[in-house]
Amino acid sequence: MYRYTAGIAVKHLITFFGLSYLISWLIWLPLYGHILGLDNLPALPFQHGLGGLGPLIAAFITTYRYSGGNGVRKLLHKFGSGRHWVYLLIALFGPFLLAVVAAVISHFITQKPVALSGLLTVREFPEFNLIIFFLYNLLFFGLGEEAGWRGYALPALQSRYNALTAAVVLTFLWALWHWPAFFYRPGYMGMGIGGIMGWLFSLLTGSILLTWLFNATRGSVLICAIFHATVDIAFTADFADKDIVNYMGALITVWGIVTVLIFRPRNLAPHRRTMME
Repeated sequence: MYRYTAGIAVKHLITFFGLSYLISWLIWLPLYGHILGLDNLPALPFQHGLGGLGPLIAAFITTYRYSGGNGVRKLLHKFGSGRHWVYLLIALFGPFLLAVVAAVISHFITQKPVALSGLLTVREFPEFNLIIFFLYNLLFFGLGEEAGWRGYALPALQSRYNALTAAVVLTFLWALWHWPAFFYRPGYMGMGIGGIMGWLFSLLTGSILLTWLFNATRGSVLICAIFHATVDIAFTADFADKDIVNYMGALITVWGIVTVLIFRPRNLAPHRRTMME
């Protein structure tokens, strides 16, 4: 096994991100093809969710290409949670707790009633209960994205940069991956410049917290995937109007800042950051 040098890291990252974009953007093509003059392309049920698997597929292809079967086994090993029960509980319940706190703050400030039962339902998939929607998010956007962004790209970036810098760099590469969504997802299409800047800042905060969880658990993709899924649910639940979403964003931002202050930019963890071997 060769030493993972800076030059190799760049080569591998270019391969990984190129494949991630290519795979996801091709899967999403029926949803945004109209802007390219490709109208009426057939779309499968959950086509958007299927595109979320692009980074996972790219991570395994890139790993096998450069590290063979042994590298794939190491990547698969990251799908476990180890004995990091505290971080698992944070990933499962932390976003929901913030959502409840944000709802309480919104109620006291705006005096508008809040139906917390809406935290368990989502407008996009009214036929889903909470467990089904959680599993949907966990598979397509939790594991689908985090196997690539944190499981593969983050350790490679942390081989070149400190943890905070790696999280910032990954934020912009992660944001670029979402490009097609701005042409077919209502929430993205309605963003102005201010909305896009707020969205980028939320990605940055999420990237910092996911980097912390990944490094603190010595590389658990599963815990990052669970956190990713629960954050998505909290922000898209029926009860989350604009005010609650803004308060949730503020609370998560504070969480990210406190994390950096406590664990410091070098590792964002109680121990050394996880780097590519």
